[in-house]
This record gives sequence, structure tokens and C-alpha cells, in this order.
Amino acid sequence: MAERSTAAVDVADNSGDEPLTAKADQSTADGVAQNPERDTESDKAQGSGGIEETEKASPPELHSGHKLARRYRLEECVTRLDGFSSWRAVDEKLRRAVGVHILPADHARARSVLAAARSSALLGDPRFVQVLDAVEENDLVYVVHEWLPDATELTALLAPGPLEVHDAYQMVSQIASAMAAAHREGLAHLRLNPNAVLRTSSGQWRIRGLAVNAALRGISSDTPQRADTEAIGALLYAALTQRWPYESDAFGLSGLPKGVGLIAPDQVRAGVHRGLSELAMRALANDGATASRHESACTTPEELVKAIGEMPRIRPPEPAFTAPPEYQRTTYQQGTYGRPSPSGATQVPPTPPPPLQSRTGKALKWAVSALLIAALGLGSWQLADALMDQGNKSEDTKQTQTTDGNDKTGDKTKPLKTLAIQGAKEFVAKGDPQHPNDVDRTYDGNKSTYWRTSSFIGGPVLAPYKPGVGIVYDLGSVQDVSTATIGLYYSGDHTTVQLYATNSLSPSSLDSMTQLGTVTTTGTSATVKVTKHVKSRYVLVWLTALPHADSDQYSDAGYKQAITDVKFMG
Repeated sequence: MAERSTAAVDVADNSGDEPLTAKADQSTADGVAQNPERDTESDKAQGSGGIEETEKASPPELHSGHKLARRYRLEECVTRLDGFSSWRAVDEKLRRAVGVHILPADHARARSVLAAARSSALLGDPRFVQVLDAVEENDLVYVVHEWLPDATELTALLAPGPLEVHDAYQMVSQIASAMAAAHREGLAHLRLNPNAVLRTSSGQWRIRGLAVNAALRGISSDTPQRADTEAIGALLYAALTQRWPYESDAFGLSGLPKGVGLIAPDQVRAGVHRGLSELAMRALANDGATASRHESACTTPEELVKAIGEMPRIRPPEPAFTAPPEYQRTTYQQGTYGRPSPSGATQVPPTPPPPLQSRTGKALKWAVSALLIAALGLGSWQLADALMDQGNKSEDTKQTQTTDGNDKTGDKTKPLKTLAIQGAKEFVAKGDPQHPNDVDRTYDGNKSTYWRTSSFIGGPVLAPYKPGVGIVYDLGSVQDVSTATIGLYYSGDHTTVQLYATNSLSPSSLDSMTQLGTVTTTGTSATVKVTKHVKSRYVLVWLTALPHADSDQYSDAGYKQAITDVKFMG
């Protein structure tokens, strides 16, 4: 059994007649997954210029765990293409996920990539995925930028169907406005496609790869504003119809039928908003023609923003409220409780019978009244007698409590209290450490942060490869620990937690410790009850078996666990 490493993955697909672009933007360090695309068809479809023919430089030998500038730890290779690679990484200084593009310093495009990244960083527009760093170091050029784990790309949003009218309107408004601002600063995108447009969980639309994506692939254009405007038109066309506005399929979308040319979105799909349909046609390369042939073409993002502003504002749909069920009158007395009336008409309640007016009826009423009076009198007498007995008993009890000198009711169990954690350190019994810089996340009061183990190929039991992994906690002074509650990130079969008392924050071995208790759980929490009470200042939380979990943002699938929070009671 060996510890799993997220090694660099070559995502290039050489199957078929044409090589795929290696899923070039799949999860491209922006935190969202994307579909594979062909560079040839996507560049042709958008009219974004040709790809510079250069001799491919050999990619640098990098691996998961490699650090750049002693700060950015590479976690997973998500793209390896044409001499450069893209990684999901961790900024250990700021403790956040980032994306990194890496290429050799002698790569033909290294200078242009650095220049594009630094220019994009100077823009500082929050509508774009921000470039955080651009460095040339140790024969490498790398660009660090934001990672957005909560964002979803337009490709995934269009998989189930076209966008709602208001969502499409918001998308084209925000994207056009952002690109207009970029072009005012002399920056173009040139690879603006459904893989480059993201929607965050708050509903904001963001653009990734401004200038950098085109520089990485050697793409240029003599008319950058026209190219980006046409690309926005293609995005709007796809959002309205779930079709790519060219004959070739791209980005998981079907192209238009061959031979029909570029037809308006409202002719492709029924119910498309007429104003947005004409706007898409004005932005696409169509020699100025539109569905109505009355409006001029938009050739720059600025003109597109102006055209959007002249449209009637599209409001979000009104929330739909379910009408409450109609009140139905019931006839419980007639045995039809809750049943609808067969005729559909509201039933009139039956007329109550007249009161007893005969001689027999009057006699019956007097008899019932007499019985009620007698019952009330008897009940009152019994209640008074019970109250008097209770008063006598309470006086006897008070006297007993006053005179009994051997009363033991005051000897109550001492309540447990939460023991404060003053510090912690990862304990390594064998092999490499896990994530020693994250141990303080297990007692910071935030259950969304955690210390995690590596992914192991074999399990659940870690032995014999490792006797276990865990953290030693400093309670500040000698304490009598009774229980420990450990919050876990993964559930499954199974997690085993052991508790040890040790004599220092850096113990020499497990043999020098005293085991306090153990528990095995399949859930996301474990409570270890101390079976051998030993007072100690230092306590080790030790994991000897881990559940199997799928791959996530930080590690591959395997046997692994993470501790979210730890509390000691004593």
C-alpha cells in the first residue's frame, strides 16, 4: 500500500483524425469543470484568428507537491497542452486555492504570456477572474490566478437546456459591459467561448482568461474588438437556443444544419425573446444583416452595450405562489367528514332538533340537573380532602429535611466543562507528515475548516504502511479528560479514532503513551469516552483506519479523512 499522489495528468486526447485540445479548459485552475473542445473548430467558429505555428518546447518536469516560490504547492494537473500545463494549487501563505499556468522560460510564447498576464492584472475589474501573480523564475514562467470553486461555466448551464430569458439578458449585459471596459484599456480576450464564461453562486457572471488564454495558444487578431463582439453574439445565441451558431459542433452544443446559413435564434427555437434574438444577430458576423434587416450590426462591445441599453428592460419572472386549497365545509355529524359534496354545491348544515318541551322532557332535565349538582358536590369534597392530605405530607417532609443531619441530596455529580486547547502539533510516527500547517483549523471554532490526511490506496486500516496519523493537543495544564468529540469530514466504512495521554507536544513514540479510549464510527463525528482516567496536559487524537471517499477539490479518491473540530470535556 502506498500513499496516493495527484500526479500530473496528460489530458490530451489523440484519438480520431484530429487531436483534441486536451480538454484545455477543463477545470482550468478556475475551479469549475469544462467539456473538451477542438482548438481548430473553436477558433474557426469564433473567427478569433489563427494559431501561431511554433516549435513546441518540452514541458517542465513537475509533479503534485512541487512548490513554486516556496508558496504555491501544486495539487493536480488539469491541462497539459502544447508545451504548457495548468494546475490547481494551494497558496500556503494565504491558505486558499489558486490556479497556475506554467511553461518553460524558453517557450516561444513565454514573453507574450507574461506581458498579457501583467496587463490583465493591472485591469483589476472584478468581472474578470483576477491574475494574482506573473513570475519568471528558475527557467519557468508561471501565472497565478483565482480559483472559483463555487462557479459554474456556461457549458454546464446549457447542458439541460437554454437559459431563461432574464438569465440570458443578464449574461449578455454583464459580459458585454465587462469586455467594453477591457477594450477601453487595450485588452482583448480572443477566446471568449462558453468555457470561459462562469456564473457564481451569487448570480454574478465572470470571465476567465482575459488576454492570457489567447497568449498561451498564440492566438491574435487584426480586429480584436470585432472578434470579441462576435464571440458575445455566439454566447447569446447559444444561451437562447442551446445551439452553436455555426455548422460545426462545439462546446457540447450541436451546430446549425448545413446549408441553411446563419438564421435568427427565434427561427431555431420557438418562444425565443424577439429583442434578444435580434441582438444576437447584430453581434454575429453577418454583413450587418439582422432578422428584421432594419438595425445596423454591432462591431464593438461598446456598441453592443449601447444596443442593450436601448432595449426594454427584461425583468425577472414573478415568483409563483401555489394557491391554498379551497375551504370545504364538512358534515362530521352525518358521517361524511372530509368527503366532498357529490353535487359540488355547499351543503347547508341540518336544522338542530327542537328542545324537549313535553312533560317527560322537563322531568328528564330536572333529573340530569340534580345528578350534576350531586357530582359537583362530591368532587369538591374529595378535592378539599386531597389538598389537606397533601399539606400534611409536605409539612412532614419539611420537618424531616430540617432534622435529618445525614442528608445526601447536596452531593450532586460535578458538571463537565469544555477544556480550552492552547496549541496543537501533528504527530508523525512513520513516513511523511500529512498537513502540519493546518492543525490549528481543528480548534478554530469554524466547522468549515479542517486538517486532512493524504489519500491512501489501501485501507481502511492504515497499517502496516503507517501505524496511524493524528494530532497532539496542548490543554495548557494537567487535566482529567473524560470525553473527546471529534468532527469528521468524510463518512463511510469506517473511521477508527484512538485517544492517548502523552507527556509532551512532540512525543517520541506511541509506546511512551497511555491509551485512554477508542471508538469506530461510520458517520461524520466520533465521541471517545475515556475508559482509563489519567491526568495529562497533552492528548493525542490518533486515526488508525480511514473511510474511502471520492476525489474532491484537494485530493484524489482513496482512503482518507479530515478533522473539522475537536473538543475535550473534563
